Amino acid sequence: METKWLEDFVSLAETHSFSRSAQLRHVTQPAFSRRIQALEAWAGTDLVDRSAYPTRLTPAGETLYGQALEMLQALQNTRAMLRSHTAAGQDVIEFAVPHTLAFTFFPAWLSGLRDKFGPIKSRLIALNVHDAVVRLIEGSCDLLIAYHHPSQPFQLDADRYEMVSLGEEVIAPFSRPDAQGQPLFQLPGHAGQPLPYLGYAPGAYLGQVVDFMLKQAGVPIHLDRVYETDMAEGLKAMALEGHGLAFLPYSAIKNEWCNKKLVSAAPPGLKGLQITMDIRAYREKPAARDAHKAGAHRGAAASPKRTAQALWDYLQTQSAGK
Repeated sequence: METKWLEDFVSLAETHSFSRSAQLRHVTQPAFSRRIQALEAWAGTDLVDRSAYPTRLTPAGETLYGQALEMLQALQNTRAMLRSHTAAGQDVIEFAVPHTLAFTFFPAWLSGLRDKFGPIKSRLIALNVHDAVVRLIEGSCDLLIAYHHPSQPFQLDADRYEMVSLGEEVIAPFSRPDAQGQPLFQLPGHAGQPLPYLGYAPGAYLGQVVDFMLKQAGVPIHLDRVYETDMAEGLKAMALEGHGLAFLPYSAIKNEWCNKKLVSAAPPGLKGLQITMDIRAYREKPAARDAHKAGAHRGAAASPKRTAQALWDYLQTQSAGK
């Protein structure tokens, strides 16, 4: 038994739609169906009447629905009580941040925030993008900070979540220079001699953005993937050692760029080999949080922490002034 199965089941009971619930739970419909089936296997009986449309529960499903609401609420109440044991925790703002932003953007951004907003206590939870989004959905963080590009948008319900822009980030190809200061590896490469390519692991958000960029480049790009990892910092380390070229956020390599330890791997005149992404902060709307608490299947606090609310108000003001 996993609590997320119960959360899936409660969502299905309320939406009466496998596709809608899968969307709200940020999983594919086949994966969502498998989780409902796993719950039925645990229960030892059918919980959903699949002969009806819209979807409805069996009598056993109706019984479990009521029990699931109580169990999930009890778990969330227990978590709230445990957290209340540390009063100082009420002043700590919890950020869910993908690994690359945790290393590159977040430290400098937080320093600037303290200079302008004031002292702030924070807890950073570094995750992959999917798990960071799940943290927000499950109410396990105050703010999610993530990249955004129109080619790879998050499917967050605008009625439930709100967003503020924190800035922009450029991602472009970089290589170690040779003795003359020219890139060891320069795009676009040749079909008979592809360039060694340091890429993001499959499923990584930045990897999907880079794939989109390469498809839009307008000229054939010849690369031989020789290494991959989830994190830009790992790719930067390999590029600095001369193992190949990598597409990296500028914030990750600005010191190396200024010191000429990394140079552009895109030749002058070859356009389309860099992309500008937005850096955004997301949170659950207080009204949506209250509504979900009233639904009793989510136990997040009835209102955001005072410090988190003050920070959000500040970020909105700053964004509006840009």
